[in-house]
Amino acid sequence: MTFPSDLKYTKDHEWLRIEGTTGTIGVTDFAQGELGDVIYLDLKEGITANAHESLGSIEAVKTVSDLFTPVSGKVLEVHSSLNDAPETVNKDPYGEGWLVKIELSNPKEAETMLSADEYKKLIGE
Repeated sequence: MTFPSDLKYTKDHEWLRIEGTTGTIGVTDFAQGELGDVIYLDLKEGITANAHESLGSIEAVKTVSDLFTPVSGKVLEVHSSLNDAPETVNKDPYGEGWLVKIELSNPKEAETMLSADEYKKLIGE
């Protein structure tokens, strides 16, 4: 498993990459492994959400899970190519498997998220 140090992590197993005022959100390598083969994504585009609100759901062979935004903002883009290739989340969770891009309304919220080392401790790595 990998844990890129440039990302922030949540206890719900999402990650956040901040570039300027835009955040890219996805699920961690640990999460995709626990979910199993991802088969469908239902993500909301154009919504404005507060931190910890649902952005939609991720469906795998084993289960369906809600996806939560770790920060507040407006969803600018949903990674629509995952509709045709949801398995990309399993193959490349930190790269081409990203889920949504959000315009951050309060970047300071990211300061409360976990570092890579803190996340590793959370999952017992």
